[in-house]
Amino acid sequence: MNLSMKWLSDYVKIEASPKEFAEAMTMTGSKVEGIEAIGEDISRVVVGKIISVESHPNADKLVICSVDVGESAPVQIVTGASNVFAGALVPVALDNSTLPGGVIIKKGMLRGIESCGMLCSLGELKLTKNDFPYAVENGIFIIEEPCVPGQDIKEAIGLDDVVVEFEITPNRPDCLSVIGLAREAAATFGKKGTLPVPVVRGGEGKTGDYIAAKVHEPSLCYRYSARAVKNVKIGPSPRWLRERLRAAGVRPINNIVDITNFVMIEYGQPMHAFDYRFISGGIINVRRAVSGEEIITLDGVTRKLDSEILVIADDTKPVAIAGVMGGEHSGIMSDTNTIIFESAMFNGTNVRITSRKLALRTESSGRYEKGLDAQGTLTALERACELVELLGAGEVCGDYIDINSTSFVPTAVKLDPRWINAFLGTNISREFMIKALESIDFKLNQDVITVPSFRADVTHKVDISEEVARIYGYNNIPVSLKLGDTTQGGLSKKQKFEKKLSNILLALGASEISTYSFISPKYYDKIRMPETSPLRKSVTIINPLGEDTSIMRTTMLPSMLEVLARNYSNRNMQACFYEAGTIYLPTSEHELPFEKSQLILGMYGEGFDYYTLKGVVEELLSQLGIGDYDVVACSNAPAFHQGRCAVITIGSKTVAIVGEIHPAVQENYGIDLRVYAAEIDIEMLYNNYRQERKYHPLPKFPATSRDIAIICDEGMPVLELEKAIKSAAKNLIEDIKLFDVYKGAQIQAGKKSAAFSITMRVQDRTLTDDEADAAMKKIIISLESIGAVLRA
Repeated sequence: MNLSMKWLSDYVKIEASPKEFAEAMTMTGSKVEGIEAIGEDISRVVVGKIISVESHPNADKLVICSVDVGESAPVQIVTGASNVFAGALVPVALDNSTLPGGVIIKKGMLRGIESCGMLCSLGELKLTKNDFPYAVENGIFIIEEPCVPGQDIKEAIGLDDVVVEFEITPNRPDCLSVIGLAREAAATFGKKGTLPVPVVRGGEGKTGDYIAAKVHEPSLCYRYSARAVKNVKIGPSPRWLRERLRAAGVRPINNIVDITNFVMIEYGQPMHAFDYRFISGGIINVRRAVSGEEIITLDGVTRKLDSEILVIADDTKPVAIAGVMGGEHSGIMSDTNTIIFESAMFNGTNVRITSRKLALRTESSGRYEKGLDAQGTLTALERACELVELLGAGEVCGDYIDINSTSFVPTAVKLDPRWINAFLGTNISREFMIKALESIDFKLNQDVITVPSFRADVTHKVDISEEVARIYGYNNIPVSLKLGDTTQGGLSKKQKFEKKLSNILLALGASEISTYSFISPKYYDKIRMPETSPLRKSVTIINPLGEDTSIMRTTMLPSMLEVLARNYSNRNMQACFYEAGTIYLPTSEHELPFEKSQLILGMYGEGFDYYTLKGVVEELLSQLGIGDYDVVACSNAPAFHQGRCAVITIGSKTVAIVGEIHPAVQENYGIDLRVYAAEIDIEMLYNNYRQERKYHPLPKFPATSRDIAIICDEGMPVLELEKAIKSAAKNLIEDIKLFDVYKGAQIQAGKKSAAFSITMRVQDRTLTDDEADAAMKKIIISLESIGAVLRA
């Protein structure tokens, strides 16, 4: 919400700088996002009066102007504009002046004649004909406002305002208006505000002579008020009204449209003006649209409607989408003679659904969505009619239509100062509480507080406490500690474990990332997830930001691949990332999903391959004291390359899947390099984590080494061979290293040769050759039991 300080001063006089105003308003709950001085990028631009205009001796299309700028002597300015004349008041950018956009004007020579500045057009001041309808669009701005030579142009044409931008929370739609913020400002600074009370004289004729109205959906339209205005005179609005709209970020159009926009910003109540000629049959029906019905909105777009959408219709067609936008022929035209002002209160949820469904968000829909005050529709209507009479824009009919189905009963809350002080930890007097509440239009009758209709968020004494506290000043409430034992700080065992995980991976060279838990359903297709996979069953978000964030993820792989793809597209040719996050597995329709912790690793680029990734995972397991695990080849993971993927298991449970991403998946993400990823179950890691590490002293006796080469089936995993070796002589073996794998002419087809270096040692003595040889015999027998034989 943009608040013009000039507009605010119409209702309450605040003697504070913009910065002081912003700080005070923020402290009482109206958060200020920014302050902008309109015209702050304009300097040394003044009003000038043209004394004479002479032809340029060296150029047919240039003229030399002598201009009075309020100084001792006139300045000489050369211009190519054809609409200048002696006596005209114009904006003059003097030497070393600044215009919007950072344009600097300095004196110079034009065809041999010195020019000491520049005469400005509307565009050069970042203005349009909507701001000054009488001006020439492609020429020098001839000022018709009352001003004098030398006067700062910002003051002369109303560019000297300050606009304060507020962030209005959803529970305070009353502050989406100048009056609402004026009420807050008066309470903040202890001032007495003067809010407008519309007075409409009215004239001959009745609104019922022109239209009849019927609300067919009172659950979607709580109140509908309308009033006819005849003999309308369409024209530009006066300068004060145009200035107010411009400061609020609204483009002036014509007097009638400007009145509806002015009232919407002043009262927060959206309004619409219908051209009576286009209301067929003189009937207004507030009804649901018929499925397939169409309307051309004011922006010229044809929109197809359905039965969930509320429309304003005549007896043949929709003329407006309720709370969102009017129809093409409902707008005000230059020859409009009779209008119908509409001020209504629509269901905010329905307006939100309609707005999203049609991809059409407007100032009106944004206000209705937050839930406005149905009791304010008639006041806003009266204010619009008052402005019509004030501007001489038409003749207001003597009565109005008001269909009200709200049955409004004001909320009453008991004032309990003792409870409020106990709740806040303060010692605020009852008198201050009463004064604070009355300053924001709450009414008190003894100990009963009547909440105004525009404060639907106040229903309980807790809410009353908040109102008292913010007016009192949160910074004035003393700091206090609750009595009794407090929770001791520190990390839990699980948090310490997760921190250790992160430290290990950082030490291994990976960088941490953080991604959203909600993803697009299309991500599952990108990783080649089968249609029958149970992981496709995801938790759907009821009100997603969009399709790309509409479900909760059941795997973290797509999130990692998105980050890797983004880095690759930005020419980061090497990446190694990790993330510890959560996946969400549905349980049943009416229960919360099961949240499972998962660790995801991803890498690509020079120096990274499958074995690098596998080594990172194995080092992670080693640092966690997990050694009793198996690595088994995996060929049933669609996202991974067959033959370049493995599953790490402990017992019968899977700890991780490690491998190269399938080429088709890489293509889906636009990555031309090989990509490697690992999905790791954090819960499995935590359950098998050995926090206590056993100390092993340095050996006192020498080791004995033996090399062995064996022949086995080509598809037999090396790990299976190592396990057979260890099982045969586990009390003697200290280390096993694979140092050669050979497949070739000297080996039978379908077979391979694997050579190991086996280190054996005992702690209490030197191992003898006989003991070592006996161990090797056991190893050979163990290998033969799994189909591996000693190479000749």
